[in-house]
Amino acid sequence: MLMHPQIDPVALQIGPLAVHWYGLTYLAAFGLFYWLARLRLRHLPYAAITAPRRWEPRDVEDILFLGVVGVVAGGRVGYCLFYQPAYYLQHPLEVFYLWQGGMSFHGGLIGVLLAQLWYARSRGRPFFEVMDFIAPCVPTGLAAGRVGNFINGELWGRVADPALPWGMVFRGAGDAPRHPSQVYQFLLEGLLLFVLLWLYARQPRRTGQVSGAFLFGYGVFRFIAEFFREPDAHLGLLALGMSMGQWLCVPMIVGGIGLWWWSSRRA
Repeated sequence: MLMHPQIDPVALQIGPLAVHWYGLTYLAAFGLFYWLARLRLRHLPYAAITAPRRWEPRDVEDILFLGVVGVVAGGRVGYCLFYQPAYYLQHPLEVFYLWQGGMSFHGGLIGVLLAQLWYARSRGRPFFEVMDFIAPCVPTGLAAGRVGNFINGELWGRVADPALPWGMVFRGAGDAPRHPSQVYQFLLEGLLLFVLLWLYARQPRRTGQVSGAFLFGYGVFRFIAEFFREPDAHLGLLALGMSMGQWLCVPMIVGGIGLWWWSSRRA
């Protein structure tokens, strides 16, 4: 049985200015995206696209800026709507209290989709051409976010068998060892999904297939990880014994299969 190291969430303190590890993981996520997206510019089909114009580094910068807006706005609104709608209906101004925490990946995904839809239309590019470009660059950012969750000692796992060698006791979660579900998600929806998707995208694919593979892959890996993650205390397990995170993954899995199938049959 292991003890959570109880790392100070503040990485650097300069007078009244506090730099938190979680904020640094967000910066790392955006930095990794920028680096990988620049590499994607050299890959086919993007290195050969000329209409309506070539893909260039400024496209990566625009996509990243809009993606940051979509992640923050969508992640916050999604959390409020998916996880505590009654509370935020009574306290609507607290939706803007980002410093209180509370972000949803699924809400962030919707925010990114809307932001990139605007980008695609404003640049005259096919929407799924843009999303196929983005998809392989996303999982490393998700991995960085899970590192932040682990440092903060939040989103811990369910109670584990005491004999589990890597069972961990988290502060605020009682004395029982738990699954370090942040690490599971780091490995599954972060590193493993990145490797599989990056290799898949390096081969010629029909437009939309890489996006479909991302939706399906993330949905499956997150669904699996949710079996080891403690459900939100105010929600618990929902219908069929599934958590809110698992229910939100179901449309991703179905949508990913449908998008891949639809893309494979397009001319």
